[in-house]
Amino acid sequence: MSNPPAEATDEHFRNEDWYAADLSGSRFVDCVFTDVDLTEANTSSAVFERCTFHGGRFNASTHVGSAFVGCDFRRTNFFDSTFEGCKLSGSEFSGCTLRPLKVSGGVWRGVSLRGANLARLDLSGLDLREADLSLADLSDAVLREARLGGATLQETILHGADLRGADLDRVDLTTASLRGTKLDLAGAVLLAELHGAEVETA
Repeated sequence: MSNPPAEATDEHFRNEDWYAADLSGSRFVDCVFTDVDLTEANTSSAVFERCTFHGGRFNASTHVGSAFVGCDFRRTNFFDSTFEGCKLSGSEFSGCTLRPLKVSGGVWRGVSLRGANLARLDLSGLDLREADLSLADLSDAVLREARLGGATLQETILHGADLRGADLDRVDLTTASLRGTKLDLAGAVLLAELHGAEVETA
């Protein structure tokens, strides 16, 4: 097991064993992490800018107030990870394991979760504006009070998902699969209008 540096720029870390490492306050910029084991690691108030993660594990790791901005996660395992008040704006997830995952607040604006399996996750109150959720499976997910303005939900599976109170401004749900989706009045009106109905709410 090796000790991670507190700060690094434009470095490539390969096959590092950072199991249960405390990365609190660390800063990594333009770094590449290939098959790095961050199982049970803590990244409280850490910053990762434009970093790439190939493979690797974040299993059971905890992230509080950390930033993963403009990062690229490929085939990375987040099994049982916790993200509390984190900023992941502009990051992309491809072929990642994201269940189960605990998310409490935070800003995930402009993230790409295209085709991701997010079924049954609780994403209440999360800022997902301009996110790409196309082809993602959000079956039975909880998105209450989530900010979805401008998000792309093309062919997204929302079976049984809870969208009550969610901001759906500029969201096109016409190609999403909505069987059993829970909507409040505003969401139901938006959906009806998208399908050509003239809704009178007065």
